[in-house]
Amino acid sequence: MSGEQDGKGGAAPRKPEGVRKAAAKAARSRAREFAVQALYQHLVGGNPASDIDVFTRDLSGFHKADAAHYDALLYGCIEEAAALDAKIEPVLDRKLSELSPIEHAVMWIGVWELLHAPDVPWRVVINECVELAKSFGGTDGHKYVNGVLGSLAPKLRPAEVAADPRGQRAGASAGQ
Repeated sequence: MSGEQDGKGGAAPRKPEGVRKAAAKAARSRAREFAVQALYQHLVGGNPASDIDVFTRDLSGFHKADAAHYDALLYGCIEEAAALDAKIEPVLDRKLSELSPIEHAVMWIGVWELLHAPDVPWRVVINECVELAKSFGGTDGHKYVNGVLGSLAPKLRPAEVAADPRGQRAGASAGQ
């Protein structure tokens, strides 16, 4: 026995072996978190990607992130910003300039992954972006991100969405 107490004088229950802590995150999820922060710096401050990259790699916890995926997101989104915006803008109900920088960065990540990361299922892309918007964005920003990416998924991944039995409701059910 480990001798740990449960606060009532008894032994604390043991966790089964192999169970991940709730706080443990996948390396790609962490990469997205660092990428959204880096893209925010770019959108708000106009900082060059290389400067943002150096700063971000020094942040606590970066070593747990998928550095290759972070690089792809940071440099890919900045290099393709105009093309990503061209995909996003037609489905918005407001001007692109009226998006919060967090929503904008999250949508860049989502569209970039839908276009360039076919190994990530479309529903996972949307769910990860909704979670980013919940963590970093405003109160209801995640709902907007869900709607925008849900409407873009059938256009950017038509075969994959069509093959999904729930794919016809992409905008309504994405992220669930």
